[in-house]
Amino acid sequence: MVYFARWKVITVLAIVALGFLFASPNLLNERTAGSLPSFLPHKQVNLGLDLQGGSHLLLQVGVNAVVRERLNAMVDAVRIALRQKRIRYTGLGARGNGVSVGIRSASQLALAQSVLTNVEQGTDISIDGNRISITLGKEALAEIRRSAVEQSIEIVRRRIDETGTKEPTIQRQGNDRILLQLPGVDDPERVKRLLGRTAKMTFHLLDQSGASLRDAIQGRVPPGSRLLPGLDGDRQKTGSAASQNEPRQYLVQKRVAVGGDRLIDAQPSFDQRTNEPVVTFRFDTVGGKRFADVTRANVNRPFAVVLDGKVVTAPVIREPILGGSGQISGNFTTQEAQDMALLLRAGALPAPLTILEERTVGPGLGADSIAAGKVASVIGLVLVVVFMVIIYGLFGFFADVALFVNMVMILAALSALQATLTLPGIAGIVLTIGMAVDANVLVFERIREELRGGRTPISAIDAGYSRAITTIIDANLTTLIAAAILFQFGSGPIKGFAVTLMIGIVTSMFTAIMLTRLFVVAWIRKTKPTKVPI
Repeated sequence: MVYFARWKVITVLAIVALGFLFASPNLLNERTAGSLPSFLPHKQVNLGLDLQGGSHLLLQVGVNAVVRERLNAMVDAVRIALRQKRIRYTGLGARGNGVSVGIRSASQLALAQSVLTNVEQGTDISIDGNRISITLGKEALAEIRRSAVEQSIEIVRRRIDETGTKEPTIQRQGNDRILLQLPGVDDPERVKRLLGRTAKMTFHLLDQSGASLRDAIQGRVPPGSRLLPGLDGDRQKTGSAASQNEPRQYLVQKRVAVGGDRLIDAQPSFDQRTNEPVVTFRFDTVGGKRFADVTRANVNRPFAVVLDGKVVTAPVIREPILGGSGQISGNFTTQEAQDMALLLRAGALPAPLTILEERTVGPGLGADSIAAGKVASVIGLVLVVVFMVIIYGLFGFFADVALFVNMVMILAALSALQATLTLPGIAGIVLTIGMAVDANVLVFERIREELRGGRTPISAIDAGYSRAITTIIDANLTTLIAAAILFQFGSGPIKGFAVTLMIGIVTSMFTAIMLTRLFVVAWIRKTKPTKVPI
């Protein structure tokens, strides 16, 4: 164990050098580190929410809205199926977790049941008198809710990534909740606005059947149409002073002419004529063809762009739009245009999100936590260093040097892996400081026993390392397994603690078994001692 091959020496020194190299960007400010050449390490440790401040949000997914939307789709499917077979019906609508419809003629009841059996997968059909009920089963409901939450998590992740937030924590909690932690966010209100919008965009033709907008506002909306408000900034231009303070109303067809799910890109821009902020969009091939067909067939008709139930703009189609792209204008500010483009790029949420809990951590508290963590680390490091030197002399000094290298390697690993350092993570580092010298203590005590047994210095050192190595591996391996379990099943702060603990265990085993032994072997070769100063 006291023999070190040259390739081992080179390997150990190379790993230590890489540790210092990857840790060095943390000594620079963020701008300087980011400007380093790409072939050099330039990543810094990411600080968690509790260290650099930010926002903590607990969101609830409105899964019931997704169920209602599925039921509305079932209502349309039932209506179409019955009309195709010329089956007369009454009282069609969604009730509870299903759709109910009355069949006017008893002679058509069996035919209606046959037609509606396969109208929707995962449903149960029942008959009560002349009324047929199609109910979503428990498995179908559970799948709808599960899919809504998973899609919401993915859309939230896309929207947060578009804002440039580093290392956000986005994870599911319970059946219908999402935990969101955003370190370093300095504008939480903007994030809440982005998350609070479903961003479901559709294109509709305005109703020009002769129905009066005034009648529709008074509640007489014609079948096949609906009354939608404009954006908050789109006010009435005529009427009384009171009505001019309300958003403008539009009577649009319910039928979706083009769906926003066909969008593949959206970017903020400026109108070349008015120099006002606008949002340019582009459809995929299918959406572009559909958009071209609709605009070609409806020249000189107004075309409404509807976002989350509000009309963004309703321009008149002057000519067919054949390129599969267009622009949306609506008296936007530059920030509003950027946010709308972000929402459209990220995609629509399948269900609305409600903020159940909100916490904001100020950067001052994070700075205090970092300062307290530094003090704790320095105190722990100084006590360990002094203890090792007093108890083990020169060998204790070797262990202290290895301990310093161990701290550098932990910092390098956190930087290279882009792991997030949290306050519990600092606690893990402080714990690692004590654990890092455990292996050396075991070896040194074993060497002392061998010396008391009458062995020569080289023989005692060799026996100390060879006989303690199994105990060292067993002790660290059990701790590593516990840390891995914490990481797998824990969340938030527990994971932060587990990450630094696992990294610290690996680096401490390397520095204790390899680096300290390299120091001891080099000292033996140089001094050829007759007595071990331990």
